[in-house]
Amino acid sequence: MGERKRALAAKALGRWTEPDEVRARGRELRATTGPEAHREFVTAPDRPSVVEYVTATNEGRLPNLVPLRLQRMLVSPFAFFRGSAGLMAGDLAAGPRSGPVAQLCGDAHAANFGLYGTPEGKIVMDVNDFDETLPGPWEWDLKRLAASLVLAGREGGVSEKGCRGAAEDAVRAYRGAVRHLAALPFLESWSALGDESVLSRAKADDLGEEFAKAAAKARRNTSAKVAAKWTTREDGHWRFVTDPPVLDRVTEDTARAVVDALPSYVDTLRESRYNLIMRYGVSDVAFRVVGTGSVGLRSYLVLMHGNGDEALVLQVKEARPSALAPFLGLPPAKHEGKRIVHGARLVQAETDILLGWTTVQGRPFIVRQFRNRKGEIDPTLLRRAELEDYGRFAGALLARAHSRSLDPRLLDGYFTGAGEEFDEAFAGYAVDCADRTRADHAEFVRAVHSGVFPSLGVEHG
Repeated sequence: MGERKRALAAKALGRWTEPDEVRARGRELRATTGPEAHREFVTAPDRPSVVEYVTATNEGRLPNLVPLRLQRMLVSPFAFFRGSAGLMAGDLAAGPRSGPVAQLCGDAHAANFGLYGTPEGKIVMDVNDFDETLPGPWEWDLKRLAASLVLAGREGGVSEKGCRGAAEDAVRAYRGAVRHLAALPFLESWSALGDESVLSRAKADDLGEEFAKAAAKARRNTSAKVAAKWTTREDGHWRFVTDPPVLDRVTEDTARAVVDALPSYVDTLRESRYNLIMRYGVSDVAFRVVGTGSVGLRSYLVLMHGNGDEALVLQVKEARPSALAPFLGLPPAKHEGKRIVHGARLVQAETDILLGWTTVQGRPFIVRQFRNRKGEIDPTLLRRAELEDYGRFAGALLARAHSRSLDPRLLDGYFTGAGEEFDEAFAGYAVDCADRTRADHAEFVRAVHSGVFPSLGVEHG
């Protein structure tokens, strides 16, 4: 524990606070920053052009994969939104702040909620991307979620009324979950899981069938399945089968560097995991393209050989500075992989037991299981009723995530007495933000077609 945390603990421990006192502080915050403050979409005065932003965020990526990144961002305004968290962060920083700070996902859009397996074998849904995680204003995550629901709904052909309704429902469910968590014993609220029971509590029962289908698929999504599909045995060696540019070979020097970085990764695991991971041996290393915002970053798969024919596939993914850091006045972390892992451990009720960090050839990385019974519900494929349910589910999950670092009683006091006003304010912001993203995407499309960016022909060597 650092000196600052020790000082805070020494000051706070032993002092019990009445719940009403905490809620009263929340009401005081609302008197300063009420619902109307969250309604206005503010454009950062020094906002870069789309060309400037995309060009700057291409720096440091593998040049031969930059065209693939552009190609994925071209697909729709929602895809562009997923790949441009820094643009919205600048706009959010130019707006008002209510005061309370939570450990943010930092990129809490609707596609960054996913299913995965707990160590006990239970399938849960939670925030599942922490590349941008940092302590920051809680409302930044909620506004990004609300705006993403509007964009996802538009891509899926949902009416404007339905898109706005999904955004409102997400905020309403966030408030409802905050109220529920604020009334629970601390240990219960801390360990609350995002399982199927949340669907009923968030009044998202219409999503039950989609959740059940995604959960069934997630249970089959394991390292064994990856090995069956993407590996082969040749000349006594177990190797990945390449599929360029998505899955490709790496040089011997790169493979050696990745393997040499694993011992320092093992040191970052909790002690009980050390003996587990040390039973495996490395069979192969390959390059794997991932995501939308992460395209062009260095990302490797490590094929591990376990008991008999058992396979374990680890992902070793480059960690870059958070896109939010410049707007929160925070310097780069000492190790960006450690920042991501600590953020995930704080926000998620259950994290991957093999989640850790390391350094490869001087660059920070995170390490995790590549397939940990993971699944997803694609928000762009949902009908109106399902999208509204998805918004309620995601809003409740986000509230649970924030409650691990921000006292839910404080937010409950902040919301109480003006609930529907907050729902409407955040939804109004979401629509305006989605409109701005649509304009940004159109500018991006024009720039690509005019030849400002590299050709979209993709090669990977």
